[in-house]
Amino acid sequence: MNESAWTRWPSREALLQVGVSRPRRVLGWVSRIVALGVLVATTFTKAGLSGWEIAAGIAGIMVCAFLLWAFWRTTLEHRLLPSVGLLTLLLAIATLGHGVGFRVPALVLWCGCAVSAIERLPLAAALPVTSVALSAYAAVNDDVWLTTAATTAGLALAGYVLRLDAEARGNAQRLLAQERAARAAEAESAALAERTRIAREIHDVLAHSLSAQLVHLEAARLLIERGADRDAILERVVAARGMAREGLAETRQALSALRGEMSPLEDFLSELVATADGADVTVTGERQPLPAETSQAVRRVAQEALTNVRKHARGAKVHMHLDYGESEVTLDVRDSGGPPGDLSGSGAGYGLLGMRERAELLGGSLEAGPEEEGFVVTLRVPV
Repeated sequence: MNESAWTRWPSREALLQVGVSRPRRVLGWVSRIVALGVLVATTFTKAGLSGWEIAAGIAGIMVCAFLLWAFWRTTLEHRLLPSVGLLTLLLAIATLGHGVGFRVPALVLWCGCAVSAIERLPLAAALPVTSVALSAYAAVNDDVWLTTAATTAGLALAGYVLRLDAEARGNAQRLLAQERAARAAEAESAALAERTRIAREIHDVLAHSLSAQLVHLEAARLLIERGADRDAILERVVAARGMAREGLAETRQALSALRGEMSPLEDFLSELVATADGADVTVTGERQPLPAETSQAVRRVAQEALTNVRKHARGAKVHMHLDYGESEVTLDVRDSGGPPGDLSGSGAGYGLLGMRERAELLGGSLEAGPEEEGFVVTLRVPV
């Protein structure tokens, strides 16, 4: 054994006997009560005891019970000196009891102190106490030396076995507590990730739609203040209504995605380009089911890219290319360029940042920048 094993206390879980089954606890207490009853009966039914001797015996039992309780508490708090001091008092009481004629209680008390010391104290402190207790037991025992030696060795072994059993239970309880804490942390992390995902969905679905509606409505207000004709005002109101409808449709799609009710990715992209003039999509590679997060990232990047084209390159042709590779899926969105649209000033500028965050969270990447004729957005996500 190394030094720490000699000086290490049994764990609090071991000393508290955490994890002991209820039947085992009941059996232990019944055994103690029966043993104590037999001990008291055999002691106080002995002929020749006077009244004061009986009173002294009862007082001694009560004092020993209190000291044993105090020893249990001090060892639970890992207080070495008080624990050793209490055992020393118990050994002294046993010696005194043996001297005044209480031989059997003294033997039992010596044996109990020896076992309790090994079970509940650091081994460096338990061995001297156990040695003293078992030496006193062996010195006054009337059995042959071989029986006495076997009994003392058995008592020491019993104490150590009880110690190992308690430590095993204590370790099991600590591992169980750590596992529960890990599960709670994992659940909290999952909840936080889910809240982040929902917040990202809310931004991607509603941010550009609401900002576009505000632009149209603000334009309508200015037209009204300037006394513009009815058709110009109505055009802005109708455009805002169209943006509201698109936002509602996208919100329903997002809710379906959060519930795991997503349509195939290829169908979604086909429907998406069908609502945009001059847009088309091609799919290459062997089609395969994608994880929900990956599929949702591709959908949102495609939506955001088309929205940016509508904002910044009115009338541009858009080509989407979805490629299923062996280890990653790639979405490429290219436009042919064009004049800024009416919504070029809308939004907070977080579209590309949100797309890039989506890709990085999944271990992928997003590249966006101008090319010779227009703008290109390329998303790569591992599958």
